[in-house]
Formats: sequence, structure tokens, C-alpha cells
Amino acid sequence: MSSLGEKLRQAREARGVSISEIADQTRVSAYYLEAIESNDYRVLPGGIFNKGFVKAFAKYVGVDEQEALQDYAVLIAEQGDKLSDPEKTHRPEVLTGGGGSMLPTLIFAAVILGLMTWGILAAVSWYNNRQQLPVVVANTKTGNIANTNVSNTNSANSNVATPAAVPTSGELSVQFKSISTEVTKPNITTYLDGKYESYTFQGDEPKVYSPQQGVKVRFSKYQAVNLQLTINGKAITIPPSSAVKGNGMEFEINKENVAQILQSGAITLGAAVPPANVANTKPQ
Repeated sequence: MSSLGEKLRQAREARGVSISEIADQTRVSAYYLEAIESNDYRVLPGGIFNKGFVKAFAKYVGVDEQEALQDYAVLIAEQGDKLSDPEKTHRPEVLTGGGGSMLPTLIFAAVILGLMTWGILAAVSWYNNRQQLPVVVANTKTGNIANTNVSNTNSANSNVATPAAVPTSGELSVQFKSISTEVTKPNITTYLDGKYESYTFQGDEPKVYSPQQGVKVRFSKYQAVNLQLTINGKAITIPPSSAVKGNGMEFEINKENVAQILQSGAITLGAAVPPANVANTKPQ
């Protein structure tokens, strides 16, 4: 009997459609679709998301959705330890029915939420204060020095543009937020100051990064419309999927290019990205 992945692949080939076409129409990453055809669910986010991916795939290629979900359940049961059940792996703790107290978990969640909120508010406050910094103007006749607000001065000597939110060490705040209303939630992969991390959004809580040098970001180009990017409190436009060849969108934000990004208000793909520290940069 054919496995779920084989059934979906045969149905897809019979219709003469490609993985990329299904990914475009269902908004499910081609990487995930290929994994489903291979019956390899280890790379998928798990839980209800796996079922949603399977249903969307089956519906598009004309396979009965309920039959596909039954085959998925059989596959999980047959492989046992070889393929951990995503339902069990990603089930929220409040639904596990454990007898332990939830108080430590709630306290930990409150602390994390508080730190994230404080970081966002601090970044926004810092950015707003930068726009209101006074300019020191010297009075050449009397030798006195006066503080004049940038927005109120008419002096030609003080009418100098101030770079917006150019960060120094420890002052770069990069925030991603999911604005998706679909079952499929965005997943982003980052390389933050030499440390790799993969993160899947589960709700509308933002993910904040505070790199010392820079952060490389990669995600499926089909999720670009479902992500909102903010740098140092300023909304930044993410390129549309049509601007990317292939399935993955990748760019870097660091101390060398953030001023240009803040000035333009958008991420530019394919632009030269100076390394944060040429002497210590290793090829990826």
C-alpha cells in the first residue's frame, strides 16, 4: 500500500504540477511540501500545523483530505520512536494534564513578556529622544553658548541633518512580528552574532533581537507578506516575494548598513553588505 507521501506525489505528478506551484497557491513552504512527500516530518513545526499542511497539499492535488489525515495518523503510529509525534512534542503545557503547579511556568512567562516589553519601549524611547536632541549653537559676538532645539532653530549653522537612529554598540534592536491570519505560521532562521536559531511564531507576540554586531535573517519568501519588521522602533518594508529568485529570502542587518536601511525605510536585496568585523569574519 502506498504511503501518504507517495500518494500525494503521484497525485501531483498526475496533474502535472510542481512543488513550487503548490507552494505559491497554498502558502506552504516548498521545503515543507518536499518533506511531506518524503514522509519526513522532523523538519516541520509539528502540532496542528502539520495537519494543516497535509490537508492543504491533499486538497490541491485532488486527494481526499480526511483520507490523507488518516494516512498521516497511521504513519505516526507505525514509525513510533523513529518519528516523534508532533502532537505530543508541540502540545502546550496547559493541556498535558500534569499534576504539577502551573505557577512557576506562569511566573517565567510573565518575566519573559515583561523583558520583551521593556526592551521594545526602551528602543522606542531612545529613538524618539534622538529626534529631540538639542543642537549647541555658539554666539560669536558674546562668546555665549546656547542650547537650541533642532525643530525651532533658524540658524544656518544649526540647520544640519542629523542621521536617524544610527546605533552604537548595544543599541541595535531588530523586531519581527507575525501578522498572519492563516493556519500556517511564519518561521524565521537567524544567525545572531555567530549563534544559529530557528523560530516559529505561535501568536502575535513579537520576536526581538539585540545583536552586538549584526543578524542574518532567512525565511520563505512566501511568508514575506505575513511578517512585520521594525528596527529601532521604525517600521521597515520587507521586499515582496517577486523580488526573490528561489524559495528563500535572506538579508543581513548590522552596524554597517543599518543607517542606510533606516534612511530608506526598506530592505534592499542584493546590496553589498559590509561585514561587521572584517578581521574576524569567517566564510559561511
